[in-house]
Amino acid sequence: MDATVQVWLGERGADEARLDLLHRQLRAQLDDVTSLDASLGPAAVPDGARGVDAATVSTLAVALLGSGGLTALLASVRDWLGRGHAAPRTVRLEIAGDVIELTGADEDEQDELVDLFLARHEAQGSQGSP
Repeated sequence: MDATVQVWLGERGADEARLDLLHRQLRAQLDDVTSLDASLGPAAVPDGARGVDAATVSTLAVALLGSGGLTALLASVRDWLGRGHAAPRTVRLEIAGDVIELTGADEDEQDELVDLFLARHEAQGSQGSP
């Protein structure tokens, strides 16, 4: 599956400098994954964003290179979210109009949501759909 995923990230109370640091951290982590190509995307506020205000949202465009790219992206994002930090973080991923929002909390529920999200997009990729 070759596709692009829009990735919005935020942290409650983060200023511009903090968001820049978070961007760099996540992008550096994603750059280490061979099945991903992360680049800066236009700043935007996702519709229906919860727990993150407009000033704390930034975005990356992540190209999924081949099969396994989406799985690698989700694993990397969840790893990044799980690292120690004081303020609540949110990462919102959108692919072909389908959205999943992840936080560092409620791991069992997020496991189920991630599995469903992956199943939908792996099935679409095998049928030749975006």
